[in-house]
Amino acid sequence: MIQSYKGVFLSYASEDADVAKRICDALCVAGIEVWFDQSELRGGDAWDQKIRQQIRDCALFVPIISAHTQARPEGYFRLEWKLAVDRSHLMAAEKAFLVPVVVDATTEPEALVPTQFRDVQWTRIQAGEVPAAFVDRIAALLNQPVTPPVGSPERGVSRTPARRLPIVLTALSVATVGALLIATAIRGGWLWHKPVPKVEAGSASAPVATTPAAIPEKSIAVLPFTDMSEKKDQEYFADGMAEEVLNLLTKIPGLTVIGRTSSFQFKGANQDLRVVGATLGAAYVVEGSVRRSLDRLRVTAQLIDTKNGAHRWSETYDRPVADTLQVQDEIAASLVRALEVAVGANRPQSRRRTQNAEAYDLYLRGSFARDRHDRDGVARAATYYQQALQLDPAFAEAAAGLAVAVYEQALSGYVSQSDGFSRARLAAQTAIKLDPALGMPHAVLGAIYAERDWNYDASERESKLALALAPHDGLVVTLASHLPQMLGQDDTARHMLEDALAYDPLFAPAYGYLASVEGHSGHWPEAEAAARRELQITPTAGHLLLGEILLLRGDKSAALAEFMREDDHLDRSVGLALVYHALNREADADAALRTLTSEAGDQYAYSIAEVHAFRGEVDEALQWLDRLYSRRDSDLSSLKDDFFFKKLEADPRYKALLRKMNLPE
Repeated sequence: MIQSYKGVFLSYASEDADVAKRICDALCVAGIEVWFDQSELRGGDAWDQKIRQQIRDCALFVPIISAHTQARPEGYFRLEWKLAVDRSHLMAAEKAFLVPVVVDATTEPEALVPTQFRDVQWTRIQAGEVPAAFVDRIAALLNQPVTPPVGSPERGVSRTPARRLPIVLTALSVATVGALLIATAIRGGWLWHKPVPKVEAGSASAPVATTPAAIPEKSIAVLPFTDMSEKKDQEYFADGMAEEVLNLLTKIPGLTVIGRTSSFQFKGANQDLRVVGATLGAAYVVEGSVRRSLDRLRVTAQLIDTKNGAHRWSETYDRPVADTLQVQDEIAASLVRALEVAVGANRPQSRRRTQNAEAYDLYLRGSFARDRHDRDGVARAATYYQQALQLDPAFAEAAAGLAVAVYEQALSGYVSQSDGFSRARLAAQTAIKLDPALGMPHAVLGAIYAERDWNYDASERESKLALALAPHDGLVVTLASHLPQMLGQDDTARHMLEDALAYDPLFAPAYGYLASVEGHSGHWPEAEAAARRELQITPTAGHLLLGEILLLRGDKSAALAEFMREDDHLDRSVGLALVYHALNREADADAALRTLTSEAGDQYAYSIAEVHAFRGEVDEALQWLDRLYSRRDSDLSSLKDDFFFKKLEADPRYKALLRKMNLPE
């Protein structure tokens, strides 16, 4: 006879009885049977036998981990943990049974728990609040519907099933957006960069996605690996390990691999993986950890089904640090073997980056620094990439990284555009010479041809190569989409951006570009929706963009409110100069424009031209545009697609400027 298991067993230290009771109540209200022996913590043989029987019969074992369990190296709850672990040894690897819950600031590395607890996903409940997502996860693991309360919950009593509408994942909180993220605007060039503070897990202020209608079965996301090193100084290495595994998986035909930008927004999160899967549109998630010492490396990786949290595969690798590249290949190959069973994928064909371990380490440090997207971070990245190339002049990926870093420096005004674009061009050409199969350097070169040279044939050639080589890289596709956007080919740009978001659904810049395309096409509701989505992903970046769209839609009061939310006082001045003019508050509009001109005339020349054009001051607008043209400023790349310059289109001087830039009139 096959044993039919049911119910959830809560195991806890006596000091955690209150939070255990709250968890019990939340589960019972949802119709989930809970074995919670608060009133029977008295010992004795009969009680001991009852506990043992419940652990043998329960469907899920939920150990509560806290400072109280940390402080008690001995306790009956530890016997419960051992009994549960012993039972788990008899189960299939993919069966979910152990569901650890942390109820305070105790971290996984320091937790005094059985090793088997570390092999599964943990849930973190702050301040004793039991989130609905946790209840839904337990219900999903039990394969039962969540039901509404019937009467008051009682310990150990299951509820009569009743129907409750499922929770729709329409306002999910991303655990962290990262220290900085590229944001886009419809004004002044391709990408502008702005600091974005971290969004803490559980914050209700950053909804990021809705549940996709259907998640492709052959889809996977690789989350950032956790740095478990003693000094916590190997985060750059852990990120690099995860990114390389992701890159290898992209080589599998027929497998949808979610882009790095989207996956890495969950760094440091303790999210329910069903939420992660729904947000990213991934049927499977890879997560892992890295522990690195002077000469040893330990990497743990696991493949999890986001539909039910089941572990499809897990493995730990203990190797010399020199075997880092081999470990990456082994992880990817093992994942593919698991995916062959799960989704029928093929094996990847990996390529070596470099055999020089020191050069590779510098490369990883460069990529980690570049993720900050601020002046110091990008400068450090360029230095690290250059040092890696000095150690291994044939290291193509380091040359490609250098091209991106220096390009970003030029675009952001951290270095002169003349010098920056020249160095970025050389680095991209070097990367292509070393490895013509890399997509990113072709994308950078295509961007420079368009922005700096106004050579659109060359830009199209490089962009097509980039798209052929890296069709699922969100940044590559987004950069390539700007060429048709510059030329007024909005439908083509829109389709490319939709493709980028299919593989990188939380890539904020693509939404900024999409807002620009939709606005230029006169699709204002769609433009507003795209701008709002960008703000959902990057909560403090994009207020200027959304405010401009609202203003051009005719909603002046909403535009003013949005501009006032802008943290950067110069960006706020741009918005206020526009909206105050629309509100006939000319003195205020003039004051905002004076602030902008006096404090950042060169840096904000394009925005100043926009303001003058919007005010109908054609001569002044064209004078500022001429200043930009004289230095071949990349901000002019958005000229033809910018709806603030509609009032200039009939002026012969504006048409002459378009011709000088080789743009169609």
